[in-house]
Amino acid sequence: MNLFKLINICLFLLLVFFCVLMLRLSVPYFSFKIDVDFLLTKQNIIHIKHWRYAFYTHVFLSIFALLAGLTQFSKYILLKQKKGHRLMGYIYVIDVLFLAGPAGFIMSFYANGTLASKTSFVLLSLLWIFFTAVALQKIKQKNFAEHRNWMIRSYALTLSAISLRLFAFILPKFWHLNAFDEYTLIAWLSWLLNLAVAEFIIFRKRNSPLLLT
Repeated sequence: MNLFKLINICLFLLLVFFCVLMLRLSVPYFSFKIDVDFLLTKQNIIHIKHWRYAFYTHVFLSIFALLAGLTQFSKYILLKQKKGHRLMGYIYVIDVLFLAGPAGFIMSFYANGTLASKTSFVLLSLLWIFFTAVALQKIKQKNFAEHRNWMIRSYALTLSAISLRLFAFILPKFWHLNAFDEYTLIAWLSWLLNLAVAEFIIFRKRNSPLLLT
């Protein structure tokens, strides 16, 4: 096994780990109690029905985008399980375009922090939906290379759910800011850095799969 393939397998397993972690973080919300974890910070708007419905839709269904999107970059699934690849792709697209994406867009207007952090989440939601829609259009046109590139961009934004929590955990240990500035910085870093990495991957590996598992 060459080093490049080993690195890709390790990255794949790391993503699997974080997806499982996100699933575990979502479990408490299945109780539908309004005083659980993140909801403790939203007590002033928990009574707003459309926000509450959007929250539960986003929390419960975003995990499907994480898991389904993960399968799209496996060479083995792409070559050996084409029907599975296509099925997971449709699950991902439907989830982002019609369920988790719109729910996230609604939630973004009620995000914690300042107008700057709200703006970050609004842009994140819109770009997430847009990138996924373009990826769907490209595969319908059988433009496989561009489909892959737009899926890389879309999934980079899907992974912002993970990077947001990582930055929230790591940043305060190295940089002490007031709560509003810290959350605003985390809100922007959580997806801008992911998107920068996605563009680097597209630039360097335009003609090869992202993961060779």
